[in-house]
Amino acid sequence: MKVLFMGTPDFAVSTLKAIIEAGHEVIGVVTQPDKPVGRGKKIRFSPVKEEALLHDIPVFQPRKVRDPEVVKELSGLGADVGVVVAFGQILPKSLLDAPKYGCLNVHASLLPAYRGAAPIQWAILNGDEETGVTIMQMDAGLDTGDILTKETVKIESDETGGSLHDKLSEVGGRLLVKTLALTEQGKLEPVKQGETTTEYASMLTKELGHIDWNRDALEIDRKVRGLSPWPSAYTRVNGKTFKIWSSEVVEGDGSAPGTIIQKDRGKLVIACGSGALSLREVQMEGKKRMGIEDFLRGCGEIALE
Repeated sequence: MKVLFMGTPDFAVSTLKAIIEAGHEVIGVVTQPDKPVGRGKKIRFSPVKEEALLHDIPVFQPRKVRDPEVVKELSGLGADVGVVVAFGQILPKSLLDAPKYGCLNVHASLLPAYRGAAPIQWAILNGDEETGVTIMQMDAGLDTGDILTKETVKIESDETGGSLHDKLSEVGGRLLVKTLALTEQGKLEPVKQGETTTEYASMLTKELGHIDWNRDALEIDRKVRGLSPWPSAYTRVNGKTFKIWSSEVVEGDGSAPGTIIQKDRGKLVIACGSGALSLREVQMEGKKRMGIEDFLRGCGEIALE
């Protein structure tokens, strides 16, 4: 099939690779414009653009994909199908309808659960035992189109946002290729989504990572895992931002939330509203990530704020 691929971040790269490896012709890649990053404002390509250039695929980077001239150009490429994976812009109906088979979206949840920008992280934050990938026939709504295929993925007890991202990215690529084959064979039976079972999976913010020690230790641990690697869970220690990258839920001793109840024998344990959290890997502002034993050897007194 002739595929017009639209995507931007790392999550979309696995699907682009899978489409290419399956023998489909990617006639164009649409991705977000290049952005300056860092202190030197060096221009960085999106991960999808970098992958496209490796395969000599034409790249389009419109600031507004809804611009009539952009829609006309992309619609004129003659794609059989559009594939959209975390593109970052809302597509107009005229572009959604342009390819023969319309546009398919790879979404990292079991729709209608977790419509929105951050379904991977919110599934962990909310303590779900499973999530997955849905291939959806796109319509004018936000993640509301008919479901074409699904695959479930178990969320492990030590799962992080990063590890689940990688799992679902691979599943998404494989499932999309399978869906393209079923599309060509006319074997798909679209299913209406119905009402969502979860809140909208809103975008992540740095503020979301702030730890409230009055919360249950299990909930705080999910925050640590779900927000790794970004934006990360953090508290304040000695007046500085203190990131917690890995932790373990342990029994509390009845101390007030936020109290350090153990700081010896290579352990740093903090009381929570219920239970306690034993920190495993941390990072003080301006320092490198390190295991808790290394941190405790050189930290001195700790004042938790």
